[in-house]
Amino acid sequence: MSTVKPIIIIKKKGGHGGAHGGAWKVAYADFVTAMMALFIVLWLLNSSQKIQEAVGGYFRDPTGTAKLTGSEMPSAEENFVITKDNMEELKEQLEKTIREVPSFDKLKNNIDMTVTNEGLRIELTESATGTFFDSGSTKISGDGADLLIALAAELGKLPNTLAMEGHTDSKQYPGVSNYGNWELSSDRANAARRLMTQHGIRQDQVTQVRGFADQRLRKREAPLDPSNRRISLIVQYLKKKPDEKTDKSGSEGKPEGEGKAPEGKATESKPVAKDPNAAPSPSKM
Repeated sequence: MSTVKPIIIIKKKGGHGGAHGGAWKVAYADFVTAMMALFIVLWLLNSSQKIQEAVGGYFRDPTGTAKLTGSEMPSAEENFVITKDNMEELKEQLEKTIREVPSFDKLKNNIDMTVTNEGLRIELTESATGTFFDSGSTKISGDGADLLIALAAELGKLPNTLAMEGHTDSKQYPGVSNYGNWELSSDRANAARRLMTQHGIRQDQVTQVRGFADQRLRKREAPLDPSNRRISLIVQYLKKKPDEKTDKSGSEGKPEGEGKAPEGKATESKPVAKDPNAAPSPSKM
């Protein structure tokens, strides 16, 4: 009796299947993504404040329908409008920013912020050995530069204009006769402007650079006191637009000449019924 031998089929597996499967592609893709993220972070760290705000604003609101943070569109500026009503809020925000400056403990007694009729005045006063500037020089110190750069990053976000002032004490400037306190006060204010323009504030944001020498002493009873040597940054209130209308007076918003009598003619005064909802007319001071 003949026997039929079974047919045996042997399947060979690929010798490199384990090492050259699809898993390495996933690992490589993760590595490339991580490297790209690293390069983006390094680029942002070396970019300007405006670019950092723009990128941050995109990730917070990719559709662009929220506050438009970091955008150059006019509507973005409306979120940062500083008026007399909210100037105190700006003061608190700047104080918080200044506290984060590494040398704040050394500078805190030489920084003064006050809300005035012109706007928020930030005064950086000198000490006997010099705090923000080298003595008798327009060179900004390291601590002074750190503070001005921090302020520039915050003030550059505002649509408000800035004014910068330089002041000296009454001690006469030594050296050549054609350079004195007038020149020193102006040059220090301009040096602060240049540095802050490089680190946040716009080229057209500073509208005035003033030098007062010793004509506006901080301590009049002590004209040689070091605190008289200072620079002042003024965040000015925004001026109302010409076409802006208010409800405080019934005459506002009317064409010029309406309601006025022609020159040379008297008008007869007649009693007029008072409207209970009308706003009271402003009283003279």
